[in-house]
Amino acid sequence: MFAKTPEIKMHTLRWLLTCGWLLLIFSLFYDPISPWLTDPNNTLSPLRIHPEACVKVQSICLKQTPYALGARLFWTIIVPAAIFILLVFGHELWRRICPLSFLSQIPRALGWQRHHRRVDPKSGRTSYELAKVKKDSWLGRNYLYLQFGLFYLGLCIRLLFVNSERWALGVFLIFTIVSAIAVGYLYGGKSWCQYFCPMAPVQKIYGEPGGLLTSKAHEGERQTITQSMCRIINTEGKEQSACVACQSPCMDIDAERSYWDGITNSDQKLLYYGYIGLVISFYLYYYLYAGNWDYYFSGFWTHEANQLTTLLSPGFYLFNKPIPIPKLVAVPLTLGFFGGGSYFLGRKLEKSYKNYHARTNQSLSKEQIQHQIFTLCTFVVFNLFYAFGARPNINLLFPPLLYFYDVLLVVVSTLWFYQTWKRSPDLYSRESLASRLRKQLVKLKLDVSQFLEGRSLESLNPDEVYVLAKILPGFTGQKRLDAYKGVLKEALEEGYANSSNSLEVLQQMRQELDISDKEHVTVLIELGIEDPDLLDPNKQRTRENQVRLQSYRDQIASMVGSKRRRTAKGLGRDLLKVVQKEKSIQDVFPKDPQTMRSLRREYAITLEEEERIQASLDEDTNLLNRADILLNQLQELFERYQALRQPLLPDKVAAWTLLQSTVQQKQQLIVKGLLKILKSLEYHTEATRIALTLGCLASNVLPNLLEDETFRWHKRFSPKIISQLIQQSNRATDTIPQIEADVIVSHLEVLLQEPDSLTQTVSLYMISQLDIQRSQELAQQLLDSKLTLKALVGETAQMLLKQEVQPNTAPAALSTIEKLLYLFGSDLFSSLKTENLVELAYQAQVKAYNADEVVIEQGKKGKQLLLLIEGEAQLQVNLDDGEVIVESLLPGQILNEMEILARTEQDATIVVTAPETRILAIDVDTFEALLCRVTNFARKVLERKSLLLQQLVQQNRGSSNVSGSSIHVKGAFKE
Repeated sequence: MFAKTPEIKMHTLRWLLTCGWLLLIFSLFYDPISPWLTDPNNTLSPLRIHPEACVKVQSICLKQTPYALGARLFWTIIVPAAIFILLVFGHELWRRICPLSFLSQIPRALGWQRHHRRVDPKSGRTSYELAKVKKDSWLGRNYLYLQFGLFYLGLCIRLLFVNSERWALGVFLIFTIVSAIAVGYLYGGKSWCQYFCPMAPVQKIYGEPGGLLTSKAHEGERQTITQSMCRIINTEGKEQSACVACQSPCMDIDAERSYWDGITNSDQKLLYYGYIGLVISFYLYYYLYAGNWDYYFSGFWTHEANQLTTLLSPGFYLFNKPIPIPKLVAVPLTLGFFGGGSYFLGRKLEKSYKNYHARTNQSLSKEQIQHQIFTLCTFVVFNLFYAFGARPNINLLFPPLLYFYDVLLVVVSTLWFYQTWKRSPDLYSRESLASRLRKQLVKLKLDVSQFLEGRSLESLNPDEVYVLAKILPGFTGQKRLDAYKGVLKEALEEGYANSSNSLEVLQQMRQELDISDKEHVTVLIELGIEDPDLLDPNKQRTRENQVRLQSYRDQIASMVGSKRRRTAKGLGRDLLKVVQKEKSIQDVFPKDPQTMRSLRREYAITLEEEERIQASLDEDTNLLNRADILLNQLQELFERYQALRQPLLPDKVAAWTLLQSTVQQKQQLIVKGLLKILKSLEYHTEATRIALTLGCLASNVLPNLLEDETFRWHKRFSPKIISQLIQQSNRATDTIPQIEADVIVSHLEVLLQEPDSLTQTVSLYMISQLDIQRSQELAQQLLDSKLTLKALVGETAQMLLKQEVQPNTAPAALSTIEKLLYLFGSDLFSSLKTENLVELAYQAQVKAYNADEVVIEQGKKGKQLLLLIEGEAQLQVNLDDGEVIVESLLPGQILNEMEILARTEQDATIVVTAPETRILAIDVDTFEALLCRVTNFARKVLERKSLLLQQLVQQNRGSSNVSGSSIHVKGAFKE
């Protein structure tokens, strides 16, 4: 709601609130005005005291005298108002108006912040990087425990020292302000808010996953500035992000993402469960100390005289008797006991709730169960808090207003509970991906108006967006892939997914758009070609870092645009010379050296990031860098392809072929990317080097790509480049160098990291054929990892581990991966998608036969499609004249394809002729279901059926023996 409120207005509001807060602090030391409002003679003031009323503390009536209102105003209005703001308007309002957060940014505004000195070991260049809390540091890992501890300490200090002692409260608030400013100097960004502020746990409880009216950062157009993100007004008067990525994920950028990221962490549970106990014990202590509730609800505790003198007095008054435990001990004891007790009780109830869901088989994830518990905790503690918070003032209202106030709290909290209870990480993910898909649909400029009935695309919920994507006439084929590619790119850029888990993260979207795993891998490779850094596992991407770097780029772009005496390209070349150490940055920006230094420090830009951003301003340099990276990748793939062509394990040809096709697919995509780069650099001095290297490293795929009429490379390139590519490709020898088995295993281990589950499984299986011990180590690592394994990968890993128990015993039945490889080796099934192959392999049965056994007799109708995988068999056709026509069948052939496709009776008897013959059998129902479900497969089967019928007709025309001709058709099925 307030995320898009102009920063200039919020800045003014922050100044007003900060000045008001400082005035309040000043009044704690000197206030000659507000005591007049509490004077018993001031009959117009609702805050006047009533000397005749007796407020007892431990059975003693306290004397009432006029008092200053500073402490009462702070404790009973400002603090409760903050809680209400957090639940209703969310952190995106509170974090933008909080005076303490504002004051913590003073060092940044003045340019006085701590920096670390860094020296580049290669160039010797010195830079200064903004100090930030490292995620893996003690503070980065334990900040919630620290903040919760400070919150507990703050409550104790309040009850003991600063509730009514105005000067002590003033000193406490000043100390807090100084601490915030000091943290602002020591660490960049909102480090005070993120890592130290005692109020932060309260903000998380009431502000996450979002307030009642909070905007959603993950929906709509992807904005550089969201929610309560740090922002500034630049020299052009426009809002710009000032994020330095001080924390990731950041509550200020996307509160819900931050919430789901840590929802199952132990510190979150301590926060929610312990907070309830602290709230209960805090208000209960007023009763335990005074022996009645009048002490609290009268508000006398905000101006009790000589609070510090009661520190050693009895801290409890129970059953009209003081308990001789000093208040100094009683306060932390009470808060600690209830806080710890509520934490352990919460863990106990959590366990019971999870067991209940397990017993009732409710399909809720552990994150969603935890979310429901946290939501209930927040709802309860909010209403519990307002049963006491602000009551000394609220009880002074007229009864109708008091009733309205109570109803408002219940309605607001109930609406929040209803809205929040339905949230889940899956829903968040679905909304986020649907938002990205919506953006891609807009980019494709498809006409969607006829389907929306006057509604806008932005108003559609996630389910409606996916339905729209399915029914749009023009949203098919390549456009679906283009949209998916855009979604995947955004997800990778923001750290929402990475190259290793993107297959799993985007699984639901692939199902909605009918994108196969293989197509996902293809798109992933294409993105890696366009931006090699995008898939670099060593470069951790986060949305916070993306915002930080983009803001720095925008500032640089602004400076580029202001240099009217030269073009942006010319400035880009100058910046390249800076990277190459031929010029200094001061030479490029002679008028703005201080500005550049300030920018680097403001956005915590490292030397590496600075050089990369500056170099990116020159297009040719970008292309050359990409070309070098892609050529290195092509070199690795060429070596991997050569390793997979080794004449080892000839009986595993299908496995080698599958892995080779995986490598070739990558080679083809990289070569296409390099050809596009080469076209852009055709007249560059480096073009010859790129062309010659490309021709040498892509000899197995380049000739076919150059002949592809789709891209028409022959016409797009000059004859010189084409000649260099072809000649170098022809010179590349086709001889296969001998490679040791351990080197092949190392290449297979790389393929084991591929996102495609079939490639993973086959790689692991082939490693086991070359080095069983190493395969078992890798299998154990896979099973021990936190990755979500596909069923086939997990099954194969467990199968390999079991071989260690009985290493000399051959498995009684074929494993799923072995059945799958046999299916892949058949021409009929080789084009199936991974998921369909896996499904078929699970349902296929292995049948064993001895010599002379009959598989199926002539004249009977087959119920299974039969694929010969081991041994030998014969087709025997008994003619009317007693003659028997015999044809031998070898592994890899389908024995009864024509009969199954035509749904006719068997026209030949199939007899096994070798011992230990095995046949893979697929039920006709399973086969036909696959035909109905997979359109491309059905089309291929129809083409084969048509071809075979044509062959049969031609053979019948040329032969008088019609019965005998059918035996020859079997030859057409040889793979």
